[in-house]
Amino acid sequence: MLPRFRRRAEHTAPAQEVRDPASGSDGNGPPSQRSDRPVRSFNRYELKYLIPTSSLEELSRELGEHLDEDPHGTDGGYGVWSVYYDTSDLRSYWEKIEGLRFRRKLRVRHYGTRSSLTDDSDVFVEIKQRVNKVTQKRRVVMPYRRARMLCDRRCLEPEDSERDGVDRALAEEILGLVCGLDLRPTAVTGYQRSAYLGRDADLGLRVTFDRRVLGRDRDFHLGTLGGNRYIVPAGLAVMEVKANERVPFWFTDLAARRELSVVRISKYCQSIEAHGLVPRSRFHVSEDPVAPPEQDVPADPASALPAACEPTACEPASRESTSRESTSRVGSACVVRASGVRASFPTDRSDRTMNTAVPEDGAVSVLESEH
Repeated sequence: MLPRFRRRAEHTAPAQEVRDPASGSDGNGPPSQRSDRPVRSFNRYELKYLIPTSSLEELSRELGEHLDEDPHGTDGGYGVWSVYYDTSDLRSYWEKIEGLRFRRKLRVRHYGTRSSLTDDSDVFVEIKQRVNKVTQKRRVVMPYRRARMLCDRRCLEPEDSERDGVDRALAEEILGLVCGLDLRPTAVTGYQRSAYLGRDADLGLRVTFDRRVLGRDRDFHLGTLGGNRYIVPAGLAVMEVKANERVPFWFTDLAARRELSVVRISKYCQSIEAHGLVPRSRFHVSEDPVAPPEQDVPADPASALPAACEPTACEPASRESTSRESTSRVGSACVVRASGVRASFPTDRSDRTMNTAVPEDGAVSVLESEH
């Protein structure tokens, strides 16, 4: 490369913070095991498959020929618990069902067992959004107490205001979303995750298995024990394939040999539909009709949380109704900004029906989690 072009490339390369590769993860491991360098944002493509749990062991052995086991996922994996925020008319849910090319959702996520969560435990406050076929995630790490102050009580504490520029800007954007769209906790999801990481030519590839997928539509404290039900059948696991640019040929061949089909599934949408907040869409996977037995819940000691972990009451400002029924605010709109993208979202959702669901276009589907 000529010197003048080399200098231009060095000056125009995007300055995106990523996790130190030595951490062996993209930031999805338990907070106690992540590196000191925070994950602020990353882009990726995501594919999802439903896998019978009876075939997980065999499939894991085959993946192990190409991937390394995530050190966070050894010995049965780790728990992932998330509370999702949405509007009274479930804007984020409908944007997912209708397949909008630009959509986003807000969640607070805890990695580990529920009984280990305290007000001082680090959690991730995340804006997960989709732009065309790329899934983007931006997150800030803070103690659970401050995360609830930010998302439930709608205020930034002095510690948040004193953060470095990127974290402070993201915290302010989260506050703007919560206040501007009147977001409130809507659903909780939890599951046990094991993961595999790419090596050599497949660096950046990540394959996860989420099993015992549970959810609830009340008591939104992430440390709550019990009150959950299966939102995905207990005999199925959700396999997610996450790649920065491409899915390797060996995985495409594996999927063809095993006759795996990409599915459009969202754990958040599954929880919303499983609890009857909306009619079930054509993407819904019928779940077991009974609550999970205690031994099927991701391993937690059956002990009560300390008093410091009692849920903080969520009192959003200017909330006109706490009903879960759909409401409309005709003639108004909210404008949000993220990563230089300006998008205006009309707040009226009165014209939305299940018949307007739009499937993902193209052979490669980019699907959102959950997670």
